Amino acid sequence: MAPLEHGNTAHLLPNTYKQIIASWLTEDTPTFDYGGFVVGEDPKTATLYAKSPGVLAGVPFFDEVFTQLGCSVEWHAQEGTFLPAAKPIAIATVKGPSRNLLLGERVALNTLARCSGIATKSRRLLELVRKAGYSGILAGTRKTTPGFRLVEKYGMLVGGVDQHRYDLSSMIMLKDNHIWSKGSITKAVLAAKSVGGFVVKVEVEVQSEEEADEAIAAGADIVMLDNFTGDGLKASAANLKKRWAEKGRQDNVEGYLCNDIDIISTSSIHQSTQHVDFSLKIDH
Repeated sequence: MAPLEHGNTAHLLPNTYKQIIASWLTEDTPTFDYGGFVVGEDPKTATLYAKSPGVLAGVPFFDEVFTQLGCSVEWHAQEGTFLPAAKPIAIATVKGPSRNLLLGERVALNTLARCSGIATKSRRLLELVRKAGYSGILAGTRKTTPGFRLVEKYGMLVGGVDQHRYDLSSMIMLKDNHIWSKGSITKAVLAAKSVGGFVVKVEVEVQSEEEADEAIAAGADIVMLDNFTGDGLKASAANLKKRWAEKGRQDNVEGYLCNDIDIISTSSIHQSTQHVDFSLKIDH
């Protein structure tokens, strides 16, 4: 996918993300703020430090946490920038009442760390496949953390990878359970096309070239070659593209590094991903 204009990434977010952040703050302080009683509301300045290397991602979420708490944030690094962080780097200044700085600290840091970790892994994997000569699309999957999908998908975008599908409404993806429940690939695809119309793409997960042929013939827009070996996958992808191109049909297939394969979809971008380490310290 094309690089994002990092100054405009906040414009991607729905207004509902502010409600999500409000719920996070409520979760973190459901009753009494004992620490806030200790520090009071004297105006203070805090510095945000990046303490490990990574791509900075999640700026709008960090900003909104502190906006809701009546604090201001001034950034010294841009969203999408790689932070070398061989030693702690000051990347933002946060100003506000002591109590509110501490109320937002952990919520903001956790979000920034997770989002930046996903952006970092996304960019590294994208650089790896490009170096290996792959020119197709690299995408993340729907295997995201419940309640945190917006942050994780946003991190993928900042890191430069595609979405595959954001949720169940984004694309119709027919897996083995759908096909077994309906009776056949053809029946499942036709049912999906009847409700998705021309707007929603239909993707079918297949276990063989024969299943892929059936899916394409039934009208699937995308076939996913699932659980193929590396060499077997490359051969099958080449065979399918040649066979169906000759019939006037081009379809996306997903898998490993081979330019007969149009999309690689992986959950490694956002599962078991190491976070980028940040800390927020009140100046003294």
